[in-house]
Amino acid sequence: MTMTRTQDGDHLTLAPEGRLDTLTAPEFEIELRDSLASIQSLTLDLTRLDYISSAGLRALLWAHKTFSERGGFKLTNVNEIVQEVLDVTGFSDVLCIE
Repeated sequence: MTMTRTQDGDHLTLAPEGRLDTLTAPEFEIELRDSLASIQSLTLDLTRLDYISSAGLRALLWAHKTFSERGGFKLTNVNEIVQEVLDVTGFSDVLCIE
């Protein structure tokens, strides 16, 4: 998985590309934890995310909990494949999806 990172003040936009799964979720979580000191809100642009596993969902839930308490968290450009996983698991009822 590769990730594009764009920071504007205390807002961070991350755009993961590829798979967010057991192998890549730890890398994703490290990126988020390393950003805690400098950001208050987070947007995940999922345009190029091809697949998400339960490990990826766990990382999203952590990000939602952490950044919703700070300043905001949302998902944008969720493709059909990822949206289906979010719908089936009930995450679409919990996460802010634009």
